[in-house]
Amino acid sequence: MEFITPDEKAQLETKLRKLIDNRPVLSRRIQEARELGDLKENADYHAAREEQGLEEAEIRRLEERLATAKVVEGGKISEEIVFIGATVRIREVGDDEEELFKLVGEPSGAVSDEIVEVTVGSPMGASLMKARVGDTIRVDLPRGPKRFEILAIL
Repeated sequence: MEFITPDEKAQLETKLRKLIDNRPVLSRRIQEARELGDLKENADYHAAREEQGLEEAEIRRLEERLATAKVVEGGKISEEIVFIGATVRIREVGDDEEELFKLVGEPSGAVSDEIVEVTVGSPMGASLMKARVGDTIRVDLPRGPKRFEILAIL
């Protein structure tokens, strides 16, 4: 089961709605390209069909995620344990630099110099999940394991 925040659920629903609303547009593109004639050498037709296939696959993926995901309300989460939606201040053991990480179910795509989004499925996210302030977590990264101290949950 996947856990997502209410904001992530709203983002997924918006993305799904846009894809579904785009279905008639793609159908018109395919029809217009089909009317041009020979389909073997019709690049517009093939591009539209490929885009339609990709969007339909994304619609199915989003519908499945929304059907199986559990929405975690912010008020129901302990402020002592890292969970979906939590922003955590951490420091690598042996280093003085502090960093902020936000544990998310689905990346928002927003880029921030201050907060790094990590999903539960990533090595950092999996290690952060259910950690507590004061804990030292081990993160198995491609270049080897690193240890981080949980300083605060914001």
